[in-house]
Amino acid sequence: MQTVITFLQDLGPWNWMILALALFVLELFVPGVHFIWFGIAATIVTALALAFDIPWQFQAILFALIAISSVFVMRRYVRWSDANTDEPHLNARAESYVGRTVTVARAFSGGRGKVRVGDTIWSAEGPDLGQGAQARVVSVSGTVLVVEAI
Repeated sequence: MQTVITFLQDLGPWNWMILALALFVLELFVPGVHFIWFGIAATIVTALALAFDIPWQFQAILFALIAISSVFVMRRYVRWSDANTDEPHLNARAESYVGRTVTVARAFSGGRGKVRVGDTIWSAEGPDLGQGAQARVVSVSGTVLVVEAI
């Protein structure tokens, strides 16, 4: 155990670069953008520790402060939800059906029935309609399409 501690003490500031490289590699394999900010913080601490003779305790505090502040700064200025995409309803498939004309597959009774969208049958809510009638999807309530008569 003492040899490991001695080895790490002999590396000095390069411990931070090793940590930064490990975090960057981890970022490649873990989905999302999580470890890159900590890797950047470790890289900055490496540069500061090489440029100035900073005790390891202050290096650790500096790493924590830079890592936490970089996460908050990036969350504030990077808006992931504003990303432009050619498939805005990719993970909300039902939302992409709003405005489409559908055919009633099972007659509506009491405001509930089934509609055919392409080759799929969806539960739907709307006015009482007979089988084969045409309807327009006006909104979505969970996994239920809300339709109106055409």
